[in-house]
Amino acid sequence: MHYKTFETARLIIRPTTENDAEFVFVLLNTPKWIKYIGDRNVKTIASAKAYIQEKMLPQLERLGYSNYTVIRKADNRKIGTCGLYDREGLDGIDIGFAFLPEYEGRGFAFEASNRIKAAAFDEFKMASISAITTKDNVSSQRLLEKLGLKFTGTTRLPNDDEELLLYRIEK
Repeated sequence: MHYKTFETARLIIRPTTENDAEFVFVLLNTPKWIKYIGDRNVKTIASAKAYIQEKMLPQLERLGYSNYTVIRKADNRKIGTCGLYDREGLDGIDIGFAFLPEYEGRGFAFEASNRIKAAAFDEFKMASISAITTKDNVSSQRLLEKLGLKFTGTTRLPNDDEELLLYRIEK
């Protein structure tokens, strides 16, 4: 099966594979990932590979979209992830993003997320997309608003006590 890769002026956005295990290991252990997304207990490159196999690839195979690795064209560096997620306990498909700290604040997250949002509506034919973020993650909230998502209320994920902010956009 061939899955879609997307491009923007500065970025290549392609499905995450096992070859991204080292990058995923680094990203999942950044302070912001642990603070805002949560500790996924990925403590080795081998466990990052297993995380990709168990958490990312099954959805890609089932729906044709999942987690994407964002690569900067200028130097071919893996700088972040962006994706469309079918999350347990959430209605509909959720857009999410995370970048290495040294690539934040340069518009890469907006550029990648805006392209994935367009793909959600135009290529994957979704009627709407949602997003969740923590109350204290203001930069994520701002990015969601810049993408056109509107705050609709709060929610909780299964087995998690934290109240999350819920955003949504219709096609």
